[in-house]
Amino acid sequence: MESIATPILILILLELLEAWWQRSETLFALLQRTWYYYRKSIFLFFSMHPSFYYILFIILLSGVLNGWMVAILFFKIVDIFFKVILMQRVFVEKELDSTLEAMLYEPLSPWLFLTGATLYPSLLFYALS
Repeated sequence: MESIATPILILILLELLEAWWQRSETLFALLQRTWYYYRKSIFLFFSMHPSFYYILFIILLSGVLNGWMVAILFFKIVDIFFKVILMQRVFVEKELDSTLEAMLYEPLSPWLFLTGATLYPSLLFYALS
């Protein structure tokens, strides 16, 4: 890759898109919004995470699979499957312990959703340089 600025900028834009559709007041509201897409189609749910596929594309294009790239992939996979497991526990099984139920209704900071737009581009910068 000639310049690492372009892939990093594209990743920032994709992360901002994801932050925009995931933005919620509580974790339960986030799960409800995510559950809406998941119920329509699991493929729609997975397509709502374009930065994950973009990272896979960057790995294939650049041939770089170092510790930083593995960290990005690991965090992305954990994020996606954590949402799936929480949705299953909340909306399908309806089995929640008191700690998890209390955590679902705690207010979330608006800055929380922008952490991906700062964390992942930084890791991508380290991975490609």
